[in-house]
Amino acid sequence: MSQYPVGIRSLALTLPSIRRTNDYYRDKYPELVEQAEQKSLARLFSLAGSTPINEFDLEMTPYLSDPFRGTIERYVLGEGESSLTLECQAAKNALQAAKLSPDDIDLMLVASIWPEQVGFGNAAFLAGQLGLKGAAWNLDGACGVTPVALQTACALVRAGDYRNVLVVISCTYSRFFDEDDTVSWCMSDGAGAFVVSSLEGDQGVLGTKTVHTSVLCDTLIPQLTEDKHGHPQFRMKIGKSANRLFREMSVDLLRTCCEGAVASAGITFEEVDFFLFNTATAWFANFCTRVLGIKQERTINLYPQYANVGPVLTIVNMYYAALLGKIRENDLVLIYGFGVTGVASASVMRWGKVALNPAPINTIESDLAVTGSRDRSKTSC
Repeated sequence: MSQYPVGIRSLALTLPSIRRTNDYYRDKYPELVEQAEQKSLARLFSLAGSTPINEFDLEMTPYLSDPFRGTIERYVLGEGESSLTLECQAAKNALQAAKLSPDDIDLMLVASIWPEQVGFGNAAFLAGQLGLKGAAWNLDGACGVTPVALQTACALVRAGDYRNVLVVISCTYSRFFDEDDTVSWCMSDGAGAFVVSSLEGDQGVLGTKTVHTSVLCDTLIPQLTEDKHGHPQFRMKIGKSANRLFREMSVDLLRTCCEGAVASAGITFEEVDFFLFNTATAWFANFCTRVLGIKQERTINLYPQYANVGPVLTIVNMYYAALLGKIRENDLVLIYGFGVTGVASASVMRWGKVALNPAPINTIESDLAVTGSRDRSKTSC
């Protein structure tokens, strides 16, 4: 791969207005909490009557007695909020952090799980709201799309086709799971954005490995139903094979992508300063460190505070790792994400001078020892 330095210039994170703790569900759905082991969340993450067979099972086991499977907080859309409003604010914040205007952006890549419209992605709609004059199109890699979007943006800048690429990623699970479906208790909403441009020296993305996840195509199934007013709506259902496939395939996907990424970058795991995983479960970070043989202090896990925000989780962990000083300029950083019916992908980058927008919330400060006051803005797009 060419070493022309291209990578992340700025990074932003945006959350919806409603924050829910486990007490919300205990108070509203006491019977469901009591019967949680017979509901869909348990069917998705349980040992299904068997004994642990691999690293995923071993790290999951301590959470099986918790009806929320390690989730403490999650964020959901409030009135007037949507994937587009979150994306728009995240995009504006990333541009502001990079000290760029919409006119400076030659291309915007958008990945929405899932878009506001059936049959159309959010890219054109978002470009219109932002007033972009350049190109804009959608990417689809499910929850593994963040490293793929980064790889795509870097390749296009490195090739000389574009100078500044804005990547915007959102996940609004609350629109596709009923609140009384227990699997929704581990889901969350949010958006992130980053600007990709030329960097200094040997900074930026050094190597990537991506594979498809067709083996997981039957784990999450969209169904067209009607709401209480008779209007059509999509709902996501957990496939019968989801539990087994997650447990069996997670190890191989992680190893294939992470080993391939470090090989492509010409380094070893020992040389990586920090690892950022798509922590879709409370135990996923520990699972990854066990499989890769690295120490837990070389990664970060914000799942308990954010729940599963799909591909935005990679940005969440990246953002706070930078904010807390766990990654610094010129550190070697590996990011990994995977999604059902999409891709699994890992990238190695040398961290540059990445500008951050102010932290989107202050409730997480005590848990992460973030100093100073950071008030969350609810500026509309």
